[in-house]
Amino acid sequence: MADKQEVLQKVQEILTDALGVDEEEVAEDASLVADLGAESIDFLDIVFRLEKTFNIKIPRGDLFPEDLLSDEQYVQEGKITPEGLKVLKEKVPYADLNEFEKNPDVSGVANLFTVGMIVSYVTDRLAS
Repeated sequence: MADKQEVLQKVQEILTDALGVDEEEVAEDASLVADLGAESIDFLDIVFRLEKTFNIKIPRGDLFPEDLLSDEQYVQEGKITPEGLKVLKEKVPYADLNEFEKNPDVSGVANLFTVGMIVSYVTDRLAS
């Protein structure tokens, strides 16, 4: 079931239920935090629902890296350092970092987590 459109539809259903938003709001480019109002506790629920729906195991911190922002090596003066960007690319290869790299402000990290990023992650996991 690695068909991207099927995965998108199921991810949209999961996010609609988990976040209590309307289905029309769950567009592929929608940010989980900025557009859909997700909070940190919601990320655990989303991971649980993804695992159950798609019968996959998502290792802790694999889909949503946790401690990157608290490491002084990766964050300085409110910006992600070049080393931090490198690690972010490794940990979140499904996120589009092109715009973020121009202004790697810590406050923008949450906007990297989009519906499309989750779909790409799940599609890849199902294919492997």
